[in-house]
Amino acid sequence: MNAYTNPDLHCHSVVSDGTLTPEVLAERAKGGGVDLWALTDHDEVGGQQRALAAAKAQGLDYLSGVEISVTFADTTVHIVGLGFDPTDAQLVQGLADTRDGRGPRAREMAAQLAQAGIPGAYEGALKYVGNPALISRTHFARFLVDAGVCRDTQEVFRKYLTEGRPGFVPHRWARLGDAVRWITQAGGVAVVAHPARYHFSATEEYALFSEFKQHGGQGVEVVTGSHTAAEALRYADLAREFGLLASRGSDFHSPDESHIDLGRLPPLPADLTPVWSLLADRIH
Repeated sequence: MNAYTNPDLHCHSVVSDGTLTPEVLAERAKGGGVDLWALTDHDEVGGQQRALAAAKAQGLDYLSGVEISVTFADTTVHIVGLGFDPTDAQLVQGLADTRDGRGPRAREMAAQLAQAGIPGAYEGALKYVGNPALISRTHFARFLVDAGVCRDTQEVFRKYLTEGRPGFVPHRWARLGDAVRWITQAGGVAVVAHPARYHFSATEEYALFSEFKQHGGQGVEVVTGSHTAAEALRYADLAREFGLLASRGSDFHSPDESHIDLGRLPPLPADLTPVWSLLADRIH
C-alpha cells in the first residue's frame, strides 16, 4: 500500500464548508490523478458513505476522514482523522458535541458585523451552508464577497472575522486529547493538519506535538495546500524528530478559493513513512 503516488487525504464537501458534493469531489480527484482519497469534512462524518460510494464509482481507493477542531494554547488547531470507523458511537457523539457551539457563535459573529454596518450576515451566510449545524467563518466570508463588501475571501480575512476585527468570535472546541482518542478508539490515525498555519512559538509548537504524541497521535501533514516548500521541509524534519507518519492533502474547499487543486501537490520526501502505510487494512 506504500505504492500510492498521488494520495490526497484532506478536502471538504458541502457537508461542511466546501462548495462541491462528495460525488463531484470524487470525480475531480480522479481527474486530477489522485489514487488514494479521503473526504475530511469539519467535525462531521455525514458525508462518508456518499464519499465511499463515489470513490468506488470512480475506481478510487478510499480512506474515511474527518477534521476535528480543537483548542490548544487558546488557538484553534485542526486534527485530521483517517481510516476510522465512521459509525463509532463515541466519535459520532464527540463530533456532535463539538458542532453544537457553532450556531450561537455564528449569531454573535453576525451581531458584530451588524454593529460594523453590515446587517443580515447570519441569514446571508446561511445561504451558503449545506449543513446549518456547521455554519462557519467560511460561509460568512462568501456572503461578504457576494454582497460586495470585499473583493475576495482573502480580503475578508484581512478586514473581518479574524482576531481584533469585526465578526471575530473565538470558540472553545474539543480538547486535543479527546479528539485524538475519538479517532484512535475508532480504529483510525490522528494527524496534525497544516501545522504552519498556527503561528505558534517554538515552545508552543513543541508542546503541541509532545502532548499530541502522549495522547496517541501518530501523524502530521507535511505536504498540504497552504504549506510553502520551505514549510514542507520544516515539517518533514519535525516528523523525523517526533517519529511521526507523514500525510499529504490539498485541503481543497472550492475551485474558486483553494490554494491548490486535488491531485496537484508535490510528493512527500522519500525517507518519511506515509500515514497510509499504517492503514492498509482500512483502505476501501
